Amino acid sequence: MLLLLTLPLVAAAAPAPSHYLFVWAMEARHPAASTTTLMLPDLTLRRRTLGLSRDFLAVFDIDPGRSFGKLIAMLPVGRAAMVHHTNYAEPPNDVLYANDWIDDRTYVFDLHSPRHPRLLRKFGSVGAYRYPHSFVYLSNGNTLATFQYSGGFNRAPGGLVEFDPQGRVVMSASAAVPGHPDIRPYSLAVAEKLNRVVTGSADMMGAQVSHVAQVWRLSDLKLIKTMRLPPQPHWFYDTAADSSEPRVLADGKTVVVPTFNCGLFLVRKLSSDHPTLQHIYDFGYRTCEVPVVAGHYLVETMQSGHAIVSVDLRDPEHPHIVSRIFLPSDEYPHWIALEPQGDRLVITGYGALATWVRFATINRRTGTLRLERAKIDFTRSWPDGWHGSAVPHGAVFSNP
Repeated sequence: MLLLLTLPLVAAAAPAPSHYLFVWAMEARHPAASTTTLMLPDLTLRRRTLGLSRDFLAVFDIDPGRSFGKLIAMLPVGRAAMVHHTNYAEPPNDVLYANDWIDDRTYVFDLHSPRHPRLLRKFGSVGAYRYPHSFVYLSNGNTLATFQYSGGFNRAPGGLVEFDPQGRVVMSASAAVPGHPDIRPYSLAVAEKLNRVVTGSADMMGAQVSHVAQVWRLSDLKLIKTMRLPPQPHWFYDTAADSSEPRVLADGKTVVVPTFNCGLFLVRKLSSDHPTLQHIYDFGYRTCEVPVVAGHYLVETMQSGHAIVSVDLRDPEHPHIVSRIFLPSDEYPHWIALEPQGDRLVITGYGALATWVRFATINRRTGTLRLERAKIDFTRSWPDGWHGSAVPHGAVFSNP
């Protein structure tokens, strides 16, 4: 009898799964073409070599069962150049930012009705700031974005721009600091409990190397400190180069800063006017990409190792890997996102992964990762008349 009485409570406490996956992608006739010489914004050459057509937002059914992976909606929005990041999770207001980086164009989608996404607006540069990269939803309903450059393409450091829900600029601030010409704001972590923002610095074009991360006051975007990543003596490889994707840990106050060269740094004294960085880990790979926080664990894509790892950060000064999964040797993972109330992870990347979306799961209690067999193929006949391959990049689960 006691068991029967408790069953409804257990069912009520079960996490609600996401029903949909939103994927930001571009149509590409030749997705495997080398883009090494095409990173400069010669859009005509890039579009011709890759066989690009349009950017689009796709919505997939991801309920377990026969309908898994079914395309529900496709919304084309503009000529493709290089689909890149979206928000790292669907915001509570169901408004998603999605960026075509080389085209310097950002699209804003209304996802209130997941089966019928709408384009709300689009924008390019904002004043002197150009080439936005990452977007974070704030509790006041605004969105904070990093912009890589100011004054033109790769001419000077960009900064931060805060948008209100209607897309109007609330405030902006420059990341430029004398003596640091190579600052290029990349991604950001917002610790609202401490009134702080932490930004990484890495140039999307790879034209220069940065060795700093920056701390800002959230309330007025005052730049508090430009922190140099401490180099590791006697190490052959520069793990302190190009800070990438800062993340706030589960306590809402601790921030870690990974680098593209696979170092991991802890921000000390974040709430003060004199924060510092402490090196806490080397992942052991040489190209590391997007991380996500899942409870006590940081899960990050190890692109050069064709792997994904979960790191226990309950003691941030002494992290350790608890689980690792490997992809095929021709797949290079880049993007990863977590199901809001579930255990699923979505993965996109390069190489043989360039036209697929993969899935994994994480046990939030133990950090154990498992690679799922299910995948979504982006080579198909699309509703807009495109027949062939498409390249997914930013991908997020719907809110339950």
